[in-house]
Amino acid sequence: MSCPAACRADCTPAEALPDAYRAWVWRGSAAPCGLVLETVARPALEAGQVLVRNAVIGLNPVDWKLLAGQFMSGRPGKVPGLDGAGTVVAVGEGVSADWLGRRVAYHQSLERPGSFAQYTPLAAEVLIRLPAALDFATAAAFPCPALTAWQALEKVSALPGDELLISGAGGSVGHYLVQLAAARGFVVSVMCHARHRERLYALGASEWLGGPLAESENWADWGPARFHAVIDCVSAAHAERLAPAVLANGHLVCIQGRVARWPDAPFGRALSLHEVALGALHRFGDRAAWQRLTDAGEALLRALAEGRLQAEAALVGEFAELPQRLLALQHRQFSGKALIRV
Repeated sequence: MSCPAACRADCTPAEALPDAYRAWVWRGSAAPCGLVLETVARPALEAGQVLVRNAVIGLNPVDWKLLAGQFMSGRPGKVPGLDGAGTVVAVGEGVSADWLGRRVAYHQSLERPGSFAQYTPLAAEVLIRLPAALDFATAAAFPCPALTAWQALEKVSALPGDELLISGAGGSVGHYLVQLAAARGFVVSVMCHARHRERLYALGASEWLGGPLAESENWADWGPARFHAVIDCVSAAHAERLAPAVLANGHLVCIQGRVARWPDAPFGRALSLHEVALGALHRFGDRAAWQRLTDAGEALLRALAEGRLQAEAALVGEFAELPQRLLALQHRQFSGKALIRV
């Protein structure tokens, strides 16, 4: 489909773009139910941007955590939300008209208008194209947890047969970590609530070690060092207590927070310490880094479409229910992936 350069920012293949649309807006409350449904003006696209008409929104724990954080402070009227899937309906200057009509998923910058809306403006470089056979719900559930899992494993050099421990493996990130790690040849152990054990065995885990360590415990109470890498999805403090499980020259990867102090003496086990944050790419990533991430995302979506990767069970709510669904996620009132149909 071709589009004259003069109209590209307002072009759409099948529909007239509205001057305004509905969005859930932050008005100062740290509570999910403090979000307000408002009509917001459609923004003019900047160079390099596209406009996506959202079909499904993915909810993540970070969404409710951010309502009280620095990225909201002093920004009443901001639309929260990081993950979504939908159709590109307009392109800005410098973006190929070939994107028009494309079905995409995305992980949005914390600084930009988010996914809790009927439409979201996005940098074109963040778009992840969907396979024809993949539905929007599966795609919207994917970006934050699956790309975080992929990024965590990219931190770790390994040989097939190396042992890996995933702590807090029962959540969305752990769901993908187990599968991707097993596919890379790791022998995967998981630490989580017993209710997740059989599901994670089916996804590729080889051993279950029970729930997270109690506050007074550390790995030394469990046994000697044995893992080439530990990826912790619980907290920075929990990750630090697992450091004694890591073999010499191994890796400790922290997904929830950042270990404040090096958990090993100099010239001790010489472990490598890593943090994972998709948002870093929005602030410091170059075009090559984004291309690598979106290429990985598209490969993983193909694996989902072809059944080589298993998605979480989807729990889909309606747009009007978004604050209540986010509140339920905050209080862990369900198992599965929370999604919102727009």
